[in-house]
Amino acid sequence: MLTVLKKKQFWGALIAIALLGYCVKDVRISEIQALSQRLNFWYVIPALLSSFLFQILRGLRWRLMISHQTPIRIIQGASLYAAGQVLNTIMPVLTGQVGRMILFARKTGLRKTFIFSNIVLEVLFDAVSLIVFLLITSLAFAFPDDYRSVSYVIVGVTGMLLILLYLILQYRESLEELGTRWFRGRWPGFYITLKKFLRSFTKGIELLKSSQHMAGTLAYSLSSWFFHVLVVYFLFKSFGIDLDFAVAAAVMIINSIVLMIPITPGNAGTFEVAVSTVLAAFAVGRSDAVLFALALHLIDLLPIFILGLSYLHYQRISIKEFRAQEEAALFDHISEDGTLIEEEKV
Repeated sequence: MLTVLKKKQFWGALIAIALLGYCVKDVRISEIQALSQRLNFWYVIPALLSSFLFQILRGLRWRLMISHQTPIRIIQGASLYAAGQVLNTIMPVLTGQVGRMILFARKTGLRKTFIFSNIVLEVLFDAVSLIVFLLITSLAFAFPDDYRSVSYVIVGVTGMLLILLYLILQYRESLEELGTRWFRGRWPGFYITLKKFLRSFTKGIELLKSSQHMAGTLAYSLSSWFFHVLVVYFLFKSFGIDLDFAVAAAVMIINSIVLMIPITPGNAGTFEVAVSTVLAAFAVGRSDAVLFALALHLIDLLPIFILGLSYLHYQRISIKEFRAQEEAALFDHISEDGTLIEEEKV
């Protein structure tokens, strides 16, 4: 299985190189020189600050999500979240998320199932924020039909996910009783695993019962994405691209939709293709669009790696050793009947 994951990582890296090559193949040195002469670096500063605030607010949102179980300091919450994003960026898709969950569990003492429920909530609140920005931006101009269809799907899936989570919260005891009748006698190992998973998962989504926590989490989500729109907008100004705030929001929304299913490590290549294609639709030249996409991707990643690597260094965590240990741990925690074995305490 580890060999399969390494193959996925290899093919993901190969796809990233191919896509990046496709993007930059028509970019000439003279065009890069021309851009460097007209580039306004003063606008790069607020773009970087907005990118750091985007990342910090996402860390504070996660801190709020776990606050009813384990209160942690603001700096620790933002740095630990960034460290998890580092692992999620450099590791293959599956092991990246698992590594992130195990890192959070180790440093907070929470169960991995609880951390998983937080990831589900992150997706939910990001989707809600995306829908809000989509509605606001649609007042400025009409989205292409393809993206409009995808937005309907996002609204539908988000609504169903929210309903499902509320049903799990409301009928947890009934679900446990069903599990007892159906699985306890036939598959006791699976029954115990399912029961533990359900109870831990439910604890993770209990903030949906609190209007105060719901409002706070949504506020962090909307604020973080607002600052990400500012990153795009200030970068427009830096590049001398005459596009307004609504287009910056559109770039953020469409890019988020395209990157919902990660294909390459750190979305390398796919990010550049998505952003440059959107800008081309707004009559931005091919070279400027590609260089803009590369710059935006770099600015997005800088806060993650600066905050995350600083935390990992301070905690004396080796990424290389962590990758090897957690890829193995992913399968060490799976029993013979295919169920996930999770210890009572991390």
